[in-house]
Amino acid sequence: GPDGVRPVIRDRDRDVDRRGPPRMRGCSEREARAAAREAGLRDPEVVRVTPGRVVVQGFTRRGPDRITFANERGCPEI
Repeated sequence: GPDGVRPVIRDRDRDVDRRGPPRMRGCSEREARAAAREAGLRDPEVVRVTPGRVVVQGFTRRGPDRITFANERGCPEI
């Protein structure tokens, strides 16, 4: 441009998608509940979210249970 080169400052905590608003990286509560259902948990409920993990509580055939997921894209189980 007329003033020279302008630096582009990128926010490393967000994933920029041209089709919509920026999305946060990590495991959303909705994704964690869906992953818990796939793992066999009924009535999953997110009980704790930290920068490193997402804890979901629910029920199995044997009674109450909980699953911990990493707070990363794809919600890998810890």
